Amino acid sequence: MKMFTKDSFIITVCVSLGQMTDLIYTEKELVQSLREYIKAEESKLASVKSWAKKLDALTRVSTSDPEGYLAHPVNAYKLMKRLNTEWSELESLVLQNPSDGFISNMSIHRQYFPDEEDETGAAKALMRLQDTYQLDSEAFSRGKLPGMHSSAVLTVDDCFDMGKTAYNDADYYHAVLWMQQSLRQLDDGEEAVVSKADILDYLSYSVYQMGDLPRAIELTRRLVAIDSTHQRAGGNLRYFEKLLFKQLQELNQSYQPASEEPIQLGTYSRPKDHLPEREAYEALCRGEGLQMTEARRSHLFCRYHDGRRNPRLLLKPLKEEDEWDSPHIVRYLDILSDEEIEKIKELAKPRLARATVRDPKTGVLTTANYRVSKSAWLEAEDDPVIERVNQRIEDITGLTVDTAELLQVANYGVGGQYEPHYDFSRKDEPDAFKRLGTGNRVATFLNYMSDVEAGGATVFPDFGAAIWPRKGTAVFWYNLFRSGEGDYRTRHAACPVLVGSKWVSNKWIHERGQEFRRPCGLTEVD
Repeated sequence: MKMFTKDSFIITVCVSLGQMTDLIYTEKELVQSLREYIKAEESKLASVKSWAKKLDALTRVSTSDPEGYLAHPVNAYKLMKRLNTEWSELESLVLQNPSDGFISNMSIHRQYFPDEEDETGAAKALMRLQDTYQLDSEAFSRGKLPGMHSSAVLTVDDCFDMGKTAYNDADYYHAVLWMQQSLRQLDDGEEAVVSKADILDYLSYSVYQMGDLPRAIELTRRLVAIDSTHQRAGGNLRYFEKLLFKQLQELNQSYQPASEEPIQLGTYSRPKDHLPEREAYEALCRGEGLQMTEARRSHLFCRYHDGRRNPRLLLKPLKEEDEWDSPHIVRYLDILSDEEIEKIKELAKPRLARATVRDPKTGVLTTANYRVSKSAWLEAEDDPVIERVNQRIEDITGLTVDTAELLQVANYGVGGQYEPHYDFSRKDEPDAFKRLGTGNRVATFLNYMSDVEAGGATVFPDFGAAIWPRKGTAVFWYNLFRSGEGDYRTRHAACPVLVGSKWVSNKWIHERGQEFRRPCGLTEVD
């Protein structure tokens, strides 16, 4: 069974933590190469200085009495020799390029460097974390994330570049937040390459785009005061003032000066996007809005699971915990050993590629903004560990994996996420799995292969559940009722990783072959 992905939407770039770790060591090697280049340049410069010192002393003597100096035949000979030979040697020394080794090393590694698209994706990942976990720009720029303090800080220029990334994407909401933070740090005396005029230029226009004319006027006046010859400032100021005057006349209101409160998280409302359950989804990611009541909790149990007396589980049954009652979601403990996890990651790392989804209208695999991770697909033939994991999933669930998709391994780096989606094919996309000939995705088996320091929960917005990653455990749920109808309550999401790296592997189990393992029910929702 080959891999298959589905769903539709559109997306950004991400680099997995595993691949970024390699970049750390690449950068260390380049720093060492840079040090060697500096050492070679210093050695070259020392030689040139030595030549200059010697020649300076000679020319002081020779120019004080040229004729007397040349009257001595040795001096005449040495002048000829110096100009014919020694100065040529000095020329060769100066023309030597100690940078060749460094440039060669750079050229070798450059093919693995992130590109502009990767940098933009990383900036958007920070903004995604800012939104989901309601972090203000100042806390972010100072490295103050929930539960941790770090020396990782954003400079004035970093904040400006963040704002510019948002501005270029017509995302004026985030442009305002990051330009304001850049301005705040500059006003606090931090040194920067970017000018205050440039920051005010972007900030004032972004504030105007957010509909705050009084503040846009105030910021533009500050810009004009700094640079009265600014190319756009004067024209923008007259336009903003004219627009505000017209609005006040229409509303029969008097002018109110702009608020002196600094712009911060909450000053402006974040624009709505394609996701109807955005607020509920992000609240669950923060651990808010959970619908786990005491009454519901009383229906949850833990037990030993032997896969209906499966011979491979009889002597060592698994620990099973209820995570949710309806739909029923269970967690299995000690599913994967540390050795198995490391082997799976080792097999997956060379194959990691940007996770894609299939557009049900065009059938084309594409990246999408709602899925930001790197994934790889592993077959049973790749290693005995994969074959063993597949067999274990079959033993636990009682469902055949002969018609299941390959084991998908995913690595979610910083900001990595998979927004609310269904694993199964809906009625408006009946041909999503047609080419496989194995029916719909009846169930999902999700292995957590790492702990996550902050973020990264699996959440179900429809019924308010959040399941947190625990290394070595797995969660399982059915996507379809016994009738084959989709259980729309199972719409779920992988929350953005705030701190750490999230590794998961999943098995999507299909309908074909389950006829006697999970027979049809008597009603549509059995």
